[in-house]
Amino acid sequence: MEHRLLDYFLVLAEELHFTKAADRLGITQPTLSHQIKLLEQELGTPLFQRSGKKTYLTSAGNILMEHAQQVHHELAQARLKIGELSGLKRGRLRIGCSGNHLLTESLISFHQLYPDIELTVMELATDETHEGLLTNRLDLGVVFLPLEDEQLISRPLFDEELVCIISKHHKQAGIPQISLPELSDVPLILFQQKFLARQMLDQACRQAGIALRPVIELSTMDSQIRMAEQGVGATILPASYAAITRSTDLAIIPLAPAAPRKEVGLVYKKSTFLDPALNQFILHLEARYLQGK
Repeated sequence: MEHRLLDYFLVLAEELHFTKAADRLGITQPTLSHQIKLLEQELGTPLFQRSGKKTYLTSAGNILMEHAQQVHHELAQARLKIGELSGLKRGRLRIGCSGNHLLTESLISFHQLYPDIELTVMELATDETHEGLLTNRLDLGVVFLPLEDEQLISRPLFDEELVCIISKHHKQAGIPQISLPELSDVPLILFQQKFLARQMLDQACRQAGIALRPVIELSTMDSQIRMAEQGVGATILPASYAAITRSTDLAIIPLAPAAPRKEVGLVYKKSTFLDPALNQFILHLEARYLQGK
């Protein structure tokens, strides 16, 4: 089986649209269709099926996609190890992060030291980073721990806690701390439930025997901050993000009696080859976060 055919197959499996896949590959749609037909003839089974205007993977296609992704990953790992023998470094790191603010300063200092390393950082929910690592779409994650999976290695960085952020013009802005029951009287702008910060808050509320119902659910911390600034309500966000918020229109109030807290750390796949660039980035983060411990 030609490696080129697997490349074509994987792009089409991602796009599930022949024209879009052909554009990504830089070939014509008839050429792509012909190459996929050759692959199906070689395997003796259809890999895609059409229903109306939509294209779907068959059962055989799903099986091939799983193994083809692994083949791509193993080839990439082999290239890294061979490059290591020649003193070469990888030029790109793909990172999933539970909040880009966790990495901003580290990204700046790392880029100053290693300007030729391309860094792609995606702000994702912890579950999305988990999936990205297992499917080899990410090299590293910065997430809330624990992330239980025998295929992953975790390395702790620091403890994160949640705080209340509210307009300084709100009547409760000047109080020294706020309890979870007291939040019931405040309109809340919170993360969607897929985000671990929201899950931390919900768990603490269940333990306290209360239920907080947000008036608005959003997917980014910046959007929640903007809502709080406009006096729509309060938001509950990680203290590390609150610390870099420079708005003079906001008040940061600790949660009482004990704020929901979780460990933040690095995660990566056990089978990932720690080439010099990835290893150095991990050491760079640990030096930043652990030096004060």
